[in-house]
Amino acid sequence: MKTTVAASSQHSKTSELLRKLRRWQLVAMALPAMGFVALFSYVPMYGIQLAFREFSPTKGLTGGTFVRMKYFKQFFESPIFLNVIANTFRISLGTLVLGFFAPIILALLINQIGSMKVKSFVQTITYMPHFIATVVIVSMLNIFLDPQTGMIGRFMGSSNILANPDAFAPVYWLSEIWQHAGWNAIIYLAALSAVDMSLYEAAKMDGAGRLQLIRYVDLPTIMPTCVILLIMNMGSVLSVGFEKVWLMQNAMNLPASEVISTFTYRIGIQGYQFSYGTAIGLFNTAINFVFLIVANVISKRVSDTSIF
Repeated sequence: MKTTVAASSQHSKTSELLRKLRRWQLVAMALPAMGFVALFSYVPMYGIQLAFREFSPTKGLTGGTFVRMKYFKQFFESPIFLNVIANTFRISLGTLVLGFFAPIILALLINQIGSMKVKSFVQTITYMPHFIATVVIVSMLNIFLDPQTGMIGRFMGSSNILANPDAFAPVYWLSEIWQHAGWNAIIYLAALSAVDMSLYEAAKMDGAGRLQLIRYVDLPTIMPTCVILLIMNMGSVLSVGFEKVWLMQNAMNLPASEVISTFTYRIGIQGYQFSYGTAIGLFNTAINFVFLIVANVISKRVSDTSIF
């Protein structure tokens, strides 16, 4: 009996090894991506300890004096702390909310277009702005919103819109939606393409119009995708794009445009306070991670949809 059990166990192990060997191609394909992530995402995390040390060029990342939470306290007690956090939340949450709903609405509208040629044309012209460089986008904003020569600025009065602190966030939101809504809608269109056509036919036979089709067929289909993307976006609530904000900043709108990423750049790079800048960046990452976990937990309890 023992011999039979041992032989069966050995056969099971051999079968499992053979199954793994048959999947070696998949493992080989994944290794470069895993190596890339490990090299550029996990190895640099070694420098996080700089947030708790007094940086010294001669001693490197681990040789400086251990100062514990000194730089975190310095950031929390900074006079600009509340303003930077408020600006970051305002710009980021506005981008998150509008950038979440705009692609969904666009995808639902495109999906209702009957002609494939028209649908392809509309989809193409809506996602093309995604490939425009950020520098070009900001240059376009400066040109269009110029109060003297801009085709939009001339109708907005004599004041410079980009110099108005109250207008900075709306301009940022609208330009982000225009640039990325079409591209982000692709994933929803892919989900909508999997809808069984018989559902549309049955709904139409019951007298459903376009709005009813969207409400009772399209939205339930893409809802799991929407939830997953929302959870992932919650992990970058405070990660406002540095490049665009930095390029849009000027002396007049600085009170409304100074966010964590630009403040970190001023302190860490321009001010040569590397430990202080690292502490601010680590604080930003920690808050994003908390938002991600909370959003995932809430989604799992409410809708049984989560990323882990």
